[in-house]
Amino acid sequence: MHISEAYLPVTHAAAWTAAAAPFVIHGGITVVREVKDNPESRLLLGAAGAFTFVLSAIKLPSVSGSSSHPTGTGLGAVLFRPPVMAFLCTVVLLFQALLLAHGGITTLGANVFSMGVVGPWVAYLVWRAVRAAGANIHLAIFCAAALANILTYCTTSLQLALAYPDATSGFVGAAAKFLGVFAVTQIPLAIVEAFLTVLVFRVLTEVAHPELVRLGVLGGTKVDPRPTDATEVSR
Repeated sequence: MHISEAYLPVTHAAAWTAAAAPFVIHGGITVVREVKDNPESRLLLGAAGAFTFVLSAIKLPSVSGSSSHPTGTGLGAVLFRPPVMAFLCTVVLLFQALLLAHGGITTLGANVFSMGVVGPWVAYLVWRAVRAAGANIHLAIFCAAALANILTYCTTSLQLALAYPDATSGFVGAAAKFLGVFAVTQIPLAIVEAFLTVLVFRVLTEVAHPELVRLGVLGGTKVDPRPTDATEVSR
């Protein structure tokens, strides 16, 4: 999921940066608007960003000789919608590249596109679909987090296959190889991440219930914060 510094050809790195940029800019505008309109959401935004930072900084060895990482993007995508996560993931990946040598500056656009764009949108669409089907809210969170994780890695595999097609089988063969490298560890890792996301979500429903209602994540009556005068009350 974290493509290393200078691993992609210059043209590919530039193309993925250009593809991710509109999502990041939109996400930044959305975050600024959210904080301006609802200052109380800053703590929850910080929690979503911290959750993503901590999980995606964990580096686990893969049996195939590569490495795998949780992503932590499903929670924030459900709470604040995908555009916000595009911006938060950019901040997370930038700090990881500078402080942890995780990923890189030249590959930041590609990493943001897979983890900050594809992953959150998959999480949000899965969340909506599972909830629309009438499933339990915790099952919806589980599915959203797990599939966001897996599709992030699928996207990274396709990015690498485009950059380094197989000499004989081309893009398809390279994609199959890269997907195979990650699959052994990524599927169980996605399941573990999903369980952890459910646990964190359960805690948030206890400590930030009104905020989750305001965001539309939980059902409930939305409270209008504007004061009412005596005439309005009498009506």
